[in-house]
Amino acid sequence: MSVVEPLDIKELLEPDDGPITLGKNGKKKKEKKNIYNWGFAGHLTKEEGDVYLKFRAEVTKRGGEFKKTVYSFSEEEGEAYCLTRWLRARKYVYSDVIKMVEEATECRSEPLASDYYPDPKAALGIDPAVFISQYPQLYSGFSKIGCPVFYSKPGLLRIAAVECTTTMSGILNYHWHVMQHDYRKRLLGFKEENPEFKRFECVSILDLANLTVGQLGNRTLEIIKKQAFIDSLCFPETMNKTIIVNAPRFFSVTWGLIKGWLDARTVSKIEMFTSIKSAQPCLRELIDVDQIPSDYGGTGESTLVTMEKNGMKSGGMSRLVAELLHIRTYQNITITLEEGEEIDVHIHTRAVTGAVFNITESSSKKVIVEDTTVQHTVPHDVELNSESPCDVHLTAETGRIKGPMTIKVKGTSLGGMLGTENFMVVGYVFGG
Repeated sequence: MSVVEPLDIKELLEPDDGPITLGKNGKKKKEKKNIYNWGFAGHLTKEEGDVYLKFRAEVTKRGGEFKKTVYSFSEEEGEAYCLTRWLRARKYVYSDVIKMVEEATECRSEPLASDYYPDPKAALGIDPAVFISQYPQLYSGFSKIGCPVFYSKPGLLRIAAVECTTTMSGILNYHWHVMQHDYRKRLLGFKEENPEFKRFECVSILDLANLTVGQLGNRTLEIIKKQAFIDSLCFPETMNKTIIVNAPRFFSVTWGLIKGWLDARTVSKIEMFTSIKSAQPCLRELIDVDQIPSDYGGTGESTLVTMEKNGMKSGGMSRLVAELLHIRTYQNITITLEEGEEIDVHIHTRAVTGAVFNITESSSKKVIVEDTTVQHTVPHDVELNSESPCDVHLTAETGRIKGPMTIKVKGTSLGGMLGTENFMVVGYVFGG
């Protein structure tokens, strides 16, 4: 890989002969700086340039993991843009920047030892397609300046289903995988095709459709906060723009308060709209129409199709069935298999009382899988979320259940009506 040569300090500083305008009193004055460009190469003050040189010298001197932390996306990013990301994150206060890099080096040490979890299924403890089906998020296309575009749909997050299938550590391991194996690959791929690309940043589309106040509980916020902590510490200043769409009224009111706590430059990067239609001019200003998914007003592949394709690639499936059951006495779901299709059925849960599951052929009621106990046993002194959930494969004598037929998956609680427990039914469908 080629590495961008260090820039001369003069190329980093803001020109002395910046634009001049006339004030109301007729006197000449420099135009006010664009806060969006603050801290970038070519827009530094002499004092910021001095801090830059000091930081560059320290990175070179320390080398090793300290330098690798700074160049987390590789040295292909280029010295000037990479170093100024870290400097902007701590307002060019040198001691704070050094402390941040040291803390980030410690934070990434364990994931680094595991090569940032190259196998996403091993990271999560379950096929990523299942996780994404309950917390829709994906990369789709690039912005006009080359930033990958990330779509997240927290309004469709089903926290109870997520907790049935993975752990907090699994979610965070998967986040490390995405940042260092997926996002990084997209950046470097675009850089290879477009050598002038320098802004290793991301445009995020935050879709709040279907979001309710109840969804923003402590369990959901814990996931979001821990992921955000990793990003802000280890991948600073990578937000190019965030577009919030389908913002519900209650969130709009909350955002009015939140804005007062953020610095002006961060606020300038965030736009909020109550619908996708109203966001169209903003989206098209940032992203070419063929890079915008069709469900967001563009001509690109819809996010639903992209997520489905990503899921199929991860497991070789033709489709996925994923449904959460809340069992008090009993509950069942039906799944129709077409000619040539076959299915593996798994039950995931943290239910300590448990349930008995079986599978029958719907019309004939023929038993395909006999009664099977599904129960999560955890030592009393261990928090539930520190242990992987229970995963029981409902296996037929012939292996995978083959179509064409409609099957019924039924769960009956072992606790009677003493309480409701959650069970995630996952069907991996192949062929067809």
